[in-house]
Amino acid sequence: MFVIALAGALDPFLANKSEEISQGTIVTFFVLNVLGVTGTCYFLLHYFVRERDLAAKLIATERERSERLLLNVLPEPIADRLKLGESLIADGVSEVGVLFADIVGFTPLSETMFPEEVVRLLDEVFTAFDGLAAEHGLEKIKTIGDAYMAASGLLEPNGRHAEDLAEMALAMQREARIRKLQLRIGIDIGPVVAGVIGRKKFIYDLWGDTVNTASRMESHGVPGAIQVTERAHLRLTRAFEFEGRGVIDVKGKGPMRTYLLRAVRQPERAG
Repeated sequence: MFVIALAGALDPFLANKSEEISQGTIVTFFVLNVLGVTGTCYFLLHYFVRERDLAAKLIATERERSERLLLNVLPEPIADRLKLGESLIADGVSEVGVLFADIVGFTPLSETMFPEEVVRLLDEVFTAFDGLAAEHGLEKIKTIGDAYMAASGLLEPNGRHAEDLAEMALAMQREARIRKLQLRIGIDIGPVVAGVIGRKKFIYDLWGDTVNTASRMESHGVPGAIQVTERAHLRLTRAFEFEGRGVIDVKGKGPMRTYLLRAVRQPERAG
């Protein structure tokens, strides 16, 4: 009876304690849930921020790589125009210097060399020419086999562009002699059409009679010499020394008077 009475007396107390425990458990569980959700959100936020920053860095790296590749193919002003949305780039330029250079006897020479030696030689020579083009402010247009094409006065106004082109031609001859090679170089100066062709593989190229004539000056030239047209001679004669070659028959052009560029003209000294 005593036990039953004691149990009856404790029932309200235990009920209150049970209610307190239940409420405390609920509060604790709520707090733990809030902390868990907050911690999870904090972790996810940091994770996504880190992933966003990493993705941004990767995008920036790829964009920089793409721009470098684009600038290896196209002049910077032309690449900028393409990035701005121009779909057709075609310009007429009234006076451009065009240079073609070809390694004399390269085909029989290459037949005596291993493939990697051929590529290494061309890479060395053309890399040197690229450096000269940058030094003289010219545009490399392209290489075709063992031939190299460059232009002056194409993208930025420069009253001295023809002289820069002639100086580069002389420097190219010096680079070739260092490597025991000979070049045939042809130059003409006149109007051209310039533009970008292609969609997947861009190329910036030149067209017109000036381009064709410069190419003929090279192919009909003298090994180890720089042959220029009469109009190029007239444009350059004050600053450079020439040797007249006379009139030659040029394929597709007929008889033409040409000159051989020899050196920079030295200033006359007073006696």
